[in-house]
Order: sequence, then C-alpha cells, then structure tokens
Amino acid sequence: MKVEGLQEDGGSGSVSSVDQSATGAGGSMCSPGSAERCMSRLLSAVESELQAGREKGDPTERELRVTLEDAELWRKFQHITNEMIVTKNGRRMFPVLKVSVSGLDPSSMYSFLLDFVPADSCRWKFVNGEWVAAGRAESRSEGRGHGGIYIHPDSPNFGAHWMKAAVSFNKVKLTNKVNGGGQIMLNSLHKYEPQLHIVCVGSRHRLVSNVSFKETQFIAVTAYQNEEITALKIKYNPFAKAFLDAKESRELKLDWTSRAPVHVVGGGLKREQKCALTSANLTSLSA
Repeated sequence: MKVEGLQEDGGSGSVSSVDQSATGAGGSMCSPGSAERCMSRLLSAVESELQAGREKGDPTERELRVTLEDAELWRKFQHITNEMIVTKNGRRMFPVLKVSVSGLDPSSMYSFLLDFVPADSCRWKFVNGEWVAAGRAESRSEGRGHGGIYIHPDSPNFGAHWMKAAVSFNKVKLTNKVNGGGQIMLNSLHKYEPQLHIVCVGSRHRLVSNVSFKETQFIAVTAYQNEEITALKIKYNPFAKAFLDAKESRELKLDWTSRAPVHVVGGGLKREQKCALTSANLTSLSA
C-alpha cells in the first residue's frame, strides 16, 4: 500500500552549488567538513523562491508525486513508536525507506538525497513501558554537528530511471559515532524523521521537492527498549528472523548437551532413546 507524501514543490537556483562529491557513485555522503554547507544549500530556498522555481521549472514537475512504499508496515511500527538501532559501525534501517516517484521530466537529470531531521526538541527515555520526554534535545551545534546527507548511489540519473521502479534506501547506515565514515550520525534517544530531497542537476542545480512522511519517524537507540518493537522487527525482517533461528538453534544444542540421560546402558543412552530425543529437538526447532 502507498501513501502520498508531504512535499514542498519546486526550487530556485539558490540551491546552486551542491558539492560535486554529491554526484559520485556508491551512496556517498557529503564529507564531514562540508556536510553543514551542503545541508544549508539544500534548504536555503525560502517558500517564495520555491514557488517561483516551480513556475520556472519543467511543467511536468508540477504533477510530481512521491508515495511511501510499505506504508502499512511503517504504521505498525509508528503505532508503538518506532526505534532504530545506531552503532559505532553503523546499522541499516528496518523497515527500509522506499518511495515511488512520478511526474519527473524523463530526460532531465536528478539526484536523490536523504537527510534525517529532528522530529521534536526533546530527549526521550523509555519508562514503565512507554516513551516519555526527558529534557531538551541536543542541538546540532552542541559538538555533534549535522549527521550528514546520504546521496542515493544511483545519483545523478534521468527522471525515467527514478520513475521506472521504487527507489530504495536500503544501504543507509545509522551510527552514533562522529565522522562515522560515510554513515548518518544520530544522537541516541532522540526522535528523527527522514526527509527526501530531489534535486535537478545540470548547469544550475535546482531543488525540486522536499518530501517527508510522519509514518517513518523513529527514536534512535543503542538497544531496543520496547519488546513489542523487537517482536515486530523479528516478525517482518527476514534478516532478523534468520538471526533468531540461528540463536534458537545454538540454545537448543546447549540444552541438548546439558540433559542428563535417564537410562544408561553401557555408558550411553539406548539407541531408541537417542532417536526420540533427537526427534523431539527437531520438532522444537521447527516450531
């Protein structure tokens, strides 16, 4: 199921100098030293300029539409306050942010950039089964700086390319380490909302749209706090389920080796008892 996103259409030439590194392959980010400048350029267009840019831009972009994929799944997590793990080495997001796009000029070149903006001004903590505000959030100027901007690895590319299939940000990694080597740095126990920037690139870079979805908000954590979130991640994330199955298998083997034989014949279990225990274990594993 899809849901239409909130967007600010159009953009003027004020977004005129997105770093050349932003157009490289591999899903790179603005370098730590230029991240703040890059973000400033992207968001410098005021509302009047955005409207003016929309009128001057390609007519097809007036029908631009960005929709969130897997919206129902995102809502399941949003209902109980979603959490995303941040680690020093970086952790990928689940659910994965994916969008479908229509209304771009098929022959124009665009870059897709992803930013994570604070969803509120609070620091959060999990108490008695619920998230509660626990003071003021750390500002971007308090030593941590901006977390960086992720440039989709297919950028830049023709509008036709972006519209032919859902655009997936499955390679984004979240970290709590400053200068995390090309990853998005977030503060733990802070709430964020992913924001997509579509930039038309060429002789003059032009911000086409900013898009965000309330369903994708989450609190950054170093370990899941809510057991319901853990259960949902395991239920819907195939990678998490594989990890759980492996963990259960290891625990089952440990349990198997720790069981004391009931009937000993010649220093070991009877053959039929061994088979019965093995069968029981396999049944337990498959359940």
